[in-house]
Amino acid sequence: MKNIRDLKIEPATGFTLLEIMVSISIIAIVLVAVYRMHTQTISMNASVKFYTTAPLLAHGKIAELEITTSNELTDDSGNFGEEFPGYRWNVLIEDIESNFLGTTAKDLKKIDVTISFNNDELTYNLRKYRFVGG
Repeated sequence: MKNIRDLKIEPATGFTLLEIMVSISIIAIVLVAVYRMHTQTISMNASVKFYTTAPLLAHGKIAELEITTSNELTDDSGNFGEEFPGYRWNVLIEDIESNFLGTTAKDLKKIDVTISFNNDELTYNLRKYRFVGG
């Protein structure tokens, strides 16, 4: 039988509770930061997609207005159907009043096209002037 004095006591290996709690805290802080960056990236992706698509849709709507006669130019609104769900358009046409342009101003129309997405969460405006006189 061995003597108690002959036994070697080796130091305990492993992690203490404090070390585990500190490491879990660090992991939690890092994961919260990564989650915030991820949600911000998703939000930015949606707005970038809108600000890429909306000008194309607005110019398309202006092109449709270009082929209409001056008598047919009226305020209107609608959506883009299943091809662009959530996108809406609004056209506002106004007469121009200008002292500088004189009588020429009566032959000009101001055309404002507004493209909105997700119930006006994002909007894009495009303005054009059209000469409608003879």
